[in-house]
Amino acid sequence: MSIWWSLHLRREAASVPLARRLLLGTMETAGVDPDVSYDLSLALTEACANAVEHGGRTGTGEPSAEYRVTAYLDGEKCRIEVADSGPGFPRGPVPAVRRPTPEAESGRGLSLIEELADHVHFGNRSGRGGAVVSFDKIVKWRTDAPAPLVAS
Repeated sequence: MSIWWSLHLRREAASVPLARRLLLGTMETAGVDPDVSYDLSLALTEACANAVEHGGRTGTGEPSAEYRVTAYLDGEKCRIEVADSGPGFPRGPVPAVRRPTPEAESGRGLSLIEELADHVHFGNRSGRGGAVVSFDKIVKWRTDAPAPLVAS
C-alpha cells in the first residue's frame, strides 16, 4: 500500500511542528519503526526550518509566503520533499554541504539531513525558482505493524 500527502504551508515558524506531527502520525499509523520515524521527522524539521528562514523572496524580489511539503510512503521507502519559492541555491552545480564548526550557532540543517537519510538531493525548482530538498530512507516496520500497510 502507498500513502502520500502534500501540504502547502505558510512560511511561519508555527508550520514546522505541524508538518512534523503529521509525518509522525502517518508513520505511527502505518506501523513504521519509531527510530526511522524519528530520523525522518528530524530531517523534515530541518528542511522546513530552512524553507521558513531562507525561502523569503523569489528571484524577482517578490515576497514568498508559502512552501510545500510532500511525503510518500511506498513499499519499503519513505520519500520527503520540501520546496519553497525563494531564491533557491546558488546557480550552477549545488555546492557540497559545508560542515559547520563545533561552535557554530547555525548551519547544521543540511548536513543533519544528510546524516539522517539514505539519499538526499538539494536543487532548485525549474521554471518558477526556489529550493527543493528531497530525501528518502528505507523504512523498517514495527513487529506489531498492521498487516495491510506493510508491503510484502
